[in-house]
Amino acid sequence: MNQLNHRISRRARVLPAVVAAGVLVPLVAGAAPASAATTPQVTCTSGKAGLAAKLQKDITAALASRKGTVAVGLHDRTTNTTCSLRATSSYDSASVVKVTVLATLLWDAKKTERYLTTREANLATAMITKSDNAATTSLWKQLGTTKVKGFLKAAGMTRTVPGSGGYWGLTQINVQDEQKLLSLVTAKNSVLSDNSRAYILKLMGKVVSSQRWGTPAGAPSSVAVHVKNGWLQRSTHGWRVHSIGAFQGGGHDYTISVLTHGNSTMSYGVDTIQGVAKAIHKDLTPTAPAASRYTPTTTPKEAFVAAPGN
Repeated sequence: MNQLNHRISRRARVLPAVVAAGVLVPLVAGAAPASAATTPQVTCTSGKAGLAAKLQKDITAALASRKGTVAVGLHDRTTNTTCSLRATSSYDSASVVKVTVLATLLWDAKKTERYLTTREANLATAMITKSDNAATTSLWKQLGTTKVKGFLKAAGMTRTVPGSGGYWGLTQINVQDEQKLLSLVTAKNSVLSDNSRAYILKLMGKVVSSQRWGTPAGAPSSVAVHVKNGWLQRSTHGWRVHSIGAFQGGGHDYTISVLTHGNSTMSYGVDTIQGVAKAIHKDLTPTAPAASRYTPTTTPKEAFVAAPGN
């Protein structure tokens, strides 16, 4: 546990949790009672005949028996396929925000046309490949929320709100913005240089095996995998468990974001994400043999993100 937790007053411990809970409560349309609220449905569109309907059916089936609140985003450039579920719902970011931190660092360096220092490169590598929290805190403090907000604005990630008080793991994220981030990382654009994009993907491709769970589940061996995950347990909404990934190969170029909370355990959330991921990979690359598909570790791990009041 971060020592910062021990120096927080009771008021400071309670307030962020209340605020987070307020942000995360699902919106109910109009004045209808909760029981009458319509459960969000998976929606898909595609340029390939039959693919949207299959993805919608299979993602829905993967979530049919799962508890908790799940948000899903998929985009495949090759077939112009998009799927979404709760695209704008907010979640505590946990370690997933570390990709945004790295992107901000590179975006800021690009403005002054400088390379990362050896220190910055070492911190970035530890932050992404090992999900090192201390490295993240160092870069977060160096950048400050003003620069993070500057990157978010440039990236069009209008619904993402940086965590306050140094709590980067309480940044409010959503599938829509995470998919925008992954789009910037995987295609030429004016926000991130080609070298920066390649650097981010390189580090996401070198995540340690114990943290390569989630969206890579079921990806064929012919597909290059780039991933960043995160988890966080708090008194409200149980375990937040998230995974974002970029995948190229097998005739496809696609990104997946799955955000969850309300999980009873970390492993339960991981299983939910991997059920969705397996359905997506199989529908996009149906001819890949089962034996060649990626099976993540059975003992998934992540860095514990400090949060006030937990």
